[in-house]
Amino acid sequence: KEYLVMRVPSLLAVAAAGALLLPMAANAGNFPPGKEAGYMAQCTQVASGQGVDAATAKKHCDCGAQAIKKNFTDAEIADLDSNDGVDAKLMQKAQTVVKQACAPKS
Repeated sequence: KEYLVMRVPSLLAVAAAGALLLPMAANAGNFPPGKEAGYMAQCTQVASGQGVDAATAKKHCDCGAQAIKKNFTDAEIADLDSNDGVDAKLMQKAQTVVKQACAPKS
């Protein structure tokens, strides 16, 4: 009987942890076809223009792309790249997410 009593709370803990992870997985998005390469090119160009060496720029931009995919839906990612003006709040969120995920560790 003790074995069964110990097992129920651990199963509940696993189920609760799984439920907490579902929203993160459901939010994950992807760049529209061909757009991630454009993001990487633009990002590395901007970083290089700020005096960052190519290897560091690529590392930061890779991190930024992963952070965007992890934290935004497909529709939000497409909106970040739209030609008709990007929602300011969405752009701010993207900048914050990338900054938090990819800031150099001091």
